[in-house]
Amino acid sequence: MIHITKGACQSMQINPIQLENQNKIINNYRKREQNIMQYFDYGVSANNIKQRYEDLREYSYKREELAKTLTLLNQHWNAPTATLNNIERLKSEKSVVVIGGQQAGLLTGPMYTINKIISIIKHAKQQEEYLQVPVIPVFWIAGEDHDFDEVNHIYLPFEDRMKKYALPQYVPDKKSVTDITFKKDKVNKWIEDIFAQLMETEHTKGLYTIIKMCAEKSDSYVDFFARLVFQLFQDEGIVLMDSGSQVIRNIESDYFISMIHKQEEIATGVYGALQDLNRSGYSIDLELEPDDGHLYLYKNNERILLKRTSSGHWYGKNNEVKLTTEELLAIAKSHPGRLSNNVVSRPLMQELLFPTLSFIGGPGEISYWSTLKPAFKALNIKMPPVVPRLSITFISSNTLKLTNKFNLNLNEVIHEGVDNKKKSWLDNKTDVPIETVTADAKKKIAAAHKPLRDIAHGIRADIGAIGEKNLDYLYYNIDFLEKRISDTIKAQYKHEISEFNQINQKLYPREGLQERTWNPLLIFNQHGTHFIKKILQYPMSFEEEHFIIEI
Repeated sequence: MIHITKGACQSMQINPIQLENQNKIINNYRKREQNIMQYFDYGVSANNIKQRYEDLREYSYKREELAKTLTLLNQHWNAPTATLNNIERLKSEKSVVVIGGQQAGLLTGPMYTINKIISIIKHAKQQEEYLQVPVIPVFWIAGEDHDFDEVNHIYLPFEDRMKKYALPQYVPDKKSVTDITFKKDKVNKWIEDIFAQLMETEHTKGLYTIIKMCAEKSDSYVDFFARLVFQLFQDEGIVLMDSGSQVIRNIESDYFISMIHKQEEIATGVYGALQDLNRSGYSIDLELEPDDGHLYLYKNNERILLKRTSSGHWYGKNNEVKLTTEELLAIAKSHPGRLSNNVVSRPLMQELLFPTLSFIGGPGEISYWSTLKPAFKALNIKMPPVVPRLSITFISSNTLKLTNKFNLNLNEVIHEGVDNKKKSWLDNKTDVPIETVTADAKKKIAAAHKPLRDIAHGIRADIGAIGEKNLDYLYYNIDFLEKRISDTIKAQYKHEISEFNQINQKLYPREGLQERTWNPLLIFNQHGTHFIKKILQYPMSFEEEHFIIEI
């Protein structure tokens, strides 16, 4: 347990717990089991990290060009001095990066995005201290992704559940998020609606001012995301990049050409790895075929996924385009902005652009990265060490008081919610649980009623059916009485039931981890943003599966 002082009277506690019901890959990966580690080039021990650093010395990178491009991007987002200094450090041949990424969600998206940024910064600091070389934290904004429905909303508490609040903007084409028109009028109205749902605290006005300012200065949803991230992480030197940016594409030209030349090895390699993993009992949410091109081509503002025939022709998944390899290579050379990466080629592009000491990933990312070793090998590079990001549940003092009031185990609540505990608590308000008494009554009535049903069946089939229906009526009346009794008890303990539901909403929203549903706005509104800096100052082991942080 870590105690973090927040003042004379307050303290923050950080407690690690184990996660249950994780997918098989991440569970075995954390245990360093050989049957999954064989699909990765490195482990994540100190020796592995040191070896990775030595291996990186063998590669060359477009450091000057990359630094110039990152400076332009980050200055556009009003990056703090610490970030610009880190970009300058990237020019050094000794420097490396810790990198991870996510889509550009509204108001940063779910809390796990913030947790990932915290992870990147923490891991970079740890490795810089260990290696005594510049280690720069980089966050890769997946601006080239085109599924706007995944990023256009947040969830807020509504009565006893979480309600989705989506930005009402229709995007007909498969445009990258970077290229989607930023509707300031709709965004401002959406922000107003969001803040109308929040309970006003001492932090509300400040948050509102920051968010409105970020929206006003933004020209895209990536801009909005990046500006807000810099408001939250002022002094940590996090470097942001937009994978959908045209200026980034210009650096990527040579790398697209390499991927086009090596398409067959990349595609058949990852497909084969996926089949091997499936045969080993691992389930991975990834659809692959040997003819996948693993690149997108832009045409008429739409992002078209490419495939490749055995004769060397490239075509759209739905036959939207058809190109020879020479034609595609010409596009990569002269118009790289017309190309973008998919889930397989993005990690490759990330590795070719940056001297990556380690990659910070979530459970889903680690699952699909397990298929990518052959793709890295096809380009004569190694997959970087893959480090599971920090996973966190935040709990306020009020919620903690409620869990103590009902003697709830936090670990159990985070994994299972409180529905069963709430039911048990209500059952204890009667001498015998209502369900037990009801079931017993039905059983006795059925036994007493059986002679009548037997006589009815013996007379005629239709009379027998009436006998069965008569028993159903008796059951119906018992169920009616049970419901009235149950409703009366719930009415008597309405306040306590509401408290149970509050616990569930805060710690087990939508039957899952808090970080997958809650937007950080909810926590910032209650507690301010200063606790992020506190968390960054204290050690949290990447060996731990999950942390409960009391704020």
